Amino acid sequence: MKHYIYILVLLIVVFSCKKEKTNDLLEDKSEFTKQDTLRGSITPERIWWDLTYYHLDVEVNPDNKFISGKNTVKYTVLQEYQTLQIDLQSPLKILKVTQDDQELKVNHDGNAHFVELIKAQKVGNSESVIVYYEGNPKEAVRAPWDGGFSWKKDENGNHFVATSCQGLGASVWWPCKDHMYDEVENMRISVTVPSHLMDVSNGRLESIKDNGETKTYNWFVNNPINNYGVNVNIGDYTHFSEVFKGEKGDLDMDYYVLKYNLEKAKKQFTDAPKMMKAFEHWFGPYPFYEDGFKLVEVPYLGMEHQSSVTYGNQFENGYLGRDLSGTGWGLKFDFIIIHESGHEWFANNITDIDIADMWIHESFTNYSESLFLDYYYGKKASSEYVIGLRESISNKTPIIGKYDVNKSGSSDMYNKGGNMLHTLRQLVNNDEKWRTILRKMNRVFYHQTVTTKQIEDFLSIETGFDLNPFFNQYLRDIRIPTLEYKLVENTLKYKWTNVVSDFNMPIKVYVNNENQFIHPSENWTNLKHTTRIDRFKIDENFYAFSKEIE
Repeated sequence: MKHYIYILVLLIVVFSCKKEKTNDLLEDKSEFTKQDTLRGSITPERIWWDLTYYHLDVEVNPDNKFISGKNTVKYTVLQEYQTLQIDLQSPLKILKVTQDDQELKVNHDGNAHFVELIKAQKVGNSESVIVYYEGNPKEAVRAPWDGGFSWKKDENGNHFVATSCQGLGASVWWPCKDHMYDEVENMRISVTVPSHLMDVSNGRLESIKDNGETKTYNWFVNNPINNYGVNVNIGDYTHFSEVFKGEKGDLDMDYYVLKYNLEKAKKQFTDAPKMMKAFEHWFGPYPFYEDGFKLVEVPYLGMEHQSSVTYGNQFENGYLGRDLSGTGWGLKFDFIIIHESGHEWFANNITDIDIADMWIHESFTNYSESLFLDYYYGKKASSEYVIGLRESISNKTPIIGKYDVNKSGSSDMYNKGGNMLHTLRQLVNNDEKWRTILRKMNRVFYHQTVTTKQIEDFLSIETGFDLNPFFNQYLRDIRIPTLEYKLVENTLKYKWTNVVSDFNMPIKVYVNNENQFIHPSENWTNLKHTTRIDRFKIDENFYAFSKEIE
């Protein structure tokens, strides 16, 4: 429902060339498989229905690493069609699917399951199916990077369980419409766990039902949510909270940690309200006041689960105690609290339609780390931090990935993407205008799924620059712009090399220690100075190289 106009446009395209689209799904695409296409594309069996509501009701048996339950899927019919795609990954199994209490036939194709509907699907009608499933879900080996269930034990021998599934997809542990383009409007999450443990999921806790040997925790999410943002966290938790006085009023901030970590958490989690204050300043109001904000301790590093941000950074500043920038500034904050919470604006509020555009999530959130520093320590600290991250940029493959096959781009979407945005800030050359742009972006695309083009067009309009060559250079190319220059007496000669066609980014330079903007192209340009030029350098805040030509 989150991107309704996009759905209607795709309906016209897909149904006007349904045969060709179906054939494409079967085509062998070099390194990609049919399963990749079924997972990553907006298939005819997906596009005809608009997702409106889930009720995920699952029981978790940690002793046997086994889950069972059902998901009620409500939707609005956009186009008459009789086959509905549900995704669920092996080794989990769909037991049955029903509509109006009538069991339906399901055709299985790997992790995609095609439900043959008996009832005529009429445009505009609201319908629902219930998907029953069970099994031993994939166990995460290196969560959150590979995803699945993390079945761990705490120091006291209690089960400590959590889910993570970015990229891999939520269908690794629950049946859903597993594509980024269509977000559910709201959902209920009911999780049954052993009675001595607690489940913490997204949204607000509605009720707890005591079943004797088990308890069911019922959570409700009021806002649109992407599938991978849904989570289950089970442990011997304790809880503390505070109220943040934010731009939209009182925001409940709740913290769930293992009981023996309570005192450490009370000290370390002071970064959470600091984060909220800084990010509301830069990006606008927290996007999910109705659902509150939570930090939840988990047995892996952490993830941006919406309104239920997970945390496993060992209650240390930096990234597991390390400064990723090498500047010292990375030890001024808890990386997981700041980074994963930044995703509430970029990933959960503004969400990519296709994972190939995941830079929209990661580049802006990587950049948010430096803006946190900017808010509390100043612009110099912010710049030094983001520049320090350049050491880990590889420039081997482009930031944008392959579309329609569930393939994200290079990991450079983090540090290179952050430096790209830092460079764009220099081009704007007006920090208040830059802040206004970031806030407007979160307002214009509030609770929406978007494409790279939408973000590029928005930033071009708001900055007043044609940023198409800029984004082609940094998102779609692996070369770093290089400013070649010659110093001849009182004349500076310069041009861009190592660039895409029409790249014409202005850049700030220092000529004899005096700063000014120059406007290079791919052709040599001359700039005469009043005196002999002895010293020249580019502003290091621009992610570019320079090379003197003899």
